[in-house]
Amino acid sequence: MSNAASTPLAHEGPAFAEPWEAQAFAMAVELNRAGVFTWTEWADALAVAIASAQAEGDPDDGATYYRHWLAALESIVVAKGAASGESLSRHVNAWRNAASRTPHGAAIALAASDFAEPGATMSAGR
Repeated sequence: MSNAASTPLAHEGPAFAEPWEAQAFAMAVELNRAGVFTWTEWADALAVAIASAQAEGDPDDGATYYRHWLAALESIVVAKGAASGESLSRHVNAWRNAASRTPHGAAIALAASDFAEPGATMSAGR
């Protein structure tokens, strides 16, 4: 990637199959711009994520590329101290909680209760 990373283009259509893929791409670009990691460090993290997935049987057909991108992003932000693994897990669980109550097609909105530990109860009014 160059210093001025741009949105990837695909010859057959949109470069991203899902909105989250574009968001993961944008997060990597912004974290690089913020100095969290260099593009060399990013390339190394992505290569490790892809190799790990392939070792676990990933079909390597391009359909899972942005899953590797996300795995690399999670790995590098933890390695660089930009977020903790525990914080990432809490946010993943919060999104799952919010998604489980959101009707199909509606925007997912996080609430404070989504961050509660499994089995924990929130006090009234929260």
